[in-house]
Formats: sequence, C-alpha cells, structure tokens
Amino acid sequence: MKIGFNIKYFIVFLALFIATVFIAIFATGVLREHIGDVIVVIVIYAFIKSFIKNEIKLLWLYIFIFSVLIEVSQYFNLVERLGFYDNTIIRVALGTTFDFWDIVCYFAGCMIILAFEKVIVPKYLKHRAIKTGVS
Repeated sequence: MKIGFNIKYFIVFLALFIATVFIAIFATGVLREHIGDVIVVIVIYAFIKSFIKNEIKLLWLYIFIFSVLIEVSQYFNLVERLGFYDNTIIRVALGTTFDFWDIVCYFAGCMIILAFEKVIVPKYLKHRAIKTGVS
C-alpha cells in the first residue's frame, strides 16, 4: 500500500466534513436525517483517498460494511454499554439511535462512490492522458 498525500481528495474531505458538521448542528428534516448520512460515507472515502495512493478496488464496500457496523452498534446501544454516553464526541461519532433508513442512505452514498470510481475517474484519466499525450 502506497501512502501519500492527495490534496484534491483532502480538499473534498474538508469541504464535505464541514458540510456534514453544519448539517448535524443546524439542519432539520430530510437534510439532517438522510442527506447527511449519504454524505458521511463520501467523507470517509475522501479522507482515506487523501492518504492512500493506490487503488482499493472495493473501498466503497468496506466503507459500507463499516457504516453498517456502526449502525448495528447503535441498535445494541454500544455507546451506553461501553460507558461513553457522557462523551459527546464519541456519542456524536458513533450515534445512539438505530434507523434502518440510515443504512439505505449509507448504501446510496456508497453507490455515488462506486459511480465516481467507475465512471468519472476513468473519464478524467482518459482525458488527462489525451491532453498530456500519454496513452
């Protein structure tokens, strides 16, 4: 695994992370309940891609599994059982309320990641190769 810094992914990470924080603090309704969950998996993806140079073919799937495990931990009240209920950061990061629709939103976000990896990135790389004369 090649470790390196990718400023483009890091900027995407920062922008989406800030958007997610604002959604968590200020938004209500569908934006807070669902759109934030779609975005959060993309935030995780952008963060990982900021530091790992080589392709991870199933990264979208690993992120989805991780997200589902976090959601399942909410079903079993893991934050409370581990004694972290008074820790606001852990409580916000792991969540405390299970919702099946969150899993659907995580899946939607992962499908956006997959579409990005399979459609947008190859087109960008092809365009870049043509522009620089590399085939």
